[in-house]
Amino acid sequence: MPVSPRRPPELRGRFFRGSEVVARGLLTRTQLRSKAWRRLFRDVYVDAQLAVTHRTRCRAARLVLPPGAAVAGRSAAALFGVGEVRVDEPIDVLVPTALRLGPVAGLTVHRADVTVDEIGSHASIPVTTPRRTCWDLAQWHPLEDAVAVVDRLASAGVVRLDDVADLARARLGIRGGKRLLRVIKFADPGAESMPESRLRVRIVQAGLPRPVTQFVVERAGRFIARVDLAWPEHRVAVEYDGLWHHDPEQFHRDRRRLNRLLGTDWLVLHVTAKRLRDDVDGFLVELRHALATRRP
Repeated sequence: MPVSPRRPPELRGRFFRGSEVVARGLLTRTQLRSKAWRRLFRDVYVDAQLAVTHRTRCRAARLVLPPGAAVAGRSAAALFGVGEVRVDEPIDVLVPTALRLGPVAGLTVHRADVTVDEIGSHASIPVTTPRRTCWDLAQWHPLEDAVAVVDRLASAGVVRLDDVADLARARLGIRGGKRLLRVIKFADPGAESMPESRLRVRIVQAGLPRPVTQFVVERAGRFIARVDLAWPEHRVAVEYDGLWHHDPEQFHRDRRRLNRLLGTDWLVLHVTAKRLRDDVDGFLVELRHALATRRP
């Protein structure tokens, strides 16, 4: 079957600069504005049949980045396969102070000093190294958000917290070093979700004892349950109920697991996404009371 002239085969599933394909005669400017193509950035288009995610937008962003600039921050974490970034959120890019890059719709441009060894490549995309990514996260985001992404990077084995701590200590005399060291102080690779990480940070900031992540409860050597956050000496646990609990079967399995846990005389407190967002202070009051009344 002949290929439509509006969809040249060399452009299928590809990112490209509109000005270049027009200059090569592959498309006219009128064809470029058709529904067959989707505009992602200034003069950057993609085949409209290609599913676009934040990671694929990072791939397209390399067409507008000057040499020496790189995808960074939460966008770099997304390229490494972790984090929660919506498809329509701007791409974080790091541009060395000596380079120029004007405002580009769809990009959040951060300017800072960066060394050559702090820029790597992932799927042919220039990206900050995992250690540098952690540094930038600590500088650009509130503590609990930075910790949440660093937790995921460490949990996935993308970065070692000891290596990041070494970077922080080496830069204590530089602005930002203390911020990164504080992030590492709160980080925990045992966390299994970003909301769980944010909740743990809020708990510790409130002056409560630091919980154990993903604690396994056993009785007579037999597995009973695994809980998100735990204070074993108090037999108090906290479970974060995310959106997956809208699945009736998952909800059933979780409640059966927690019923077994209650049979071992544990107190289990639940936090929903709504409560973490709107009433975390109220939850902290309940947790403080639980820990105070169930002393070791």
